[in-house]
Amino acid sequence: MLAPTGCSFSNLNGTPPERAAATDRIDSHSRPSAEGDVETTDGRSLAVVRFRRNGTGSFPAVAGQGNGQAESSRRFAAKVITVSDGVVEGTREDQSGAALVQRLRDSGFEVVDHRAVPDGRESVGEALVEAAEGFTGLIVTTGGTGFGPRDLTPEGTRIVLDREAPGLAEAMRAANPLGRLSRGVAGTRGGSLILNTPGSSTGAVECLDAVLDVLPHALALLAGERPH
Repeated sequence: MLAPTGCSFSNLNGTPPERAAATDRIDSHSRPSAEGDVETTDGRSLAVVRFRRNGTGSFPAVAGQGNGQAESSRRFAAKVITVSDGVVEGTREDQSGAALVQRLRDSGFEVVDHRAVPDGRESVGEALVEAAEGFTGLIVTTGGTGFGPRDLTPEGTRIVLDREAPGLAEAMRAANPLGRLSRGVAGTRGGSLILNTPGSSTGAVECLDAVLDVLPHALALLAGERPH
């Protein structure tokens, strides 16, 4: 078994990080459905992704919505991994990781884990293996996608992927002209969908926003659902 790396920012259920347990858990039953959520026939809230491009709010189409059937009747789980030597060492604030957590929550995801790991191929690969073990949902990394000598997040991600999803990576790069400098990849491991985003707060959120509308469909398929 690969040794766990990095440090968990919070562990509300007391489970040690070696077991890659869900942390930073939200009590979704203590809050009303967010404005704009779709309600299914049994009253449960669908995690509909909010889309805020060009300053306007809109909702993506949901397969089967025309006949009253939602694509998924459960909230999708998500994990955020910040890849940064500075954050792990305590010399840098994790602004991009916090921004991703907030964006995911605002979009209806249940963020169950937020942690930081050092830069490097092995540390990233080990963290992703740990995060994906027994997990069905979204894993978003931030940091390490550029050209610096320690920017090895894509290399660490690629070696643990079962399948790449180049369309997602290309869409994220197209979100901003500077995206052409990002080497981030996307793909699946088991039931997890993994996305690399840049280390800047703006870049990370822009990349996530570029694919938010298709993530529910992809995650439903990974979970074994048949949304067609």
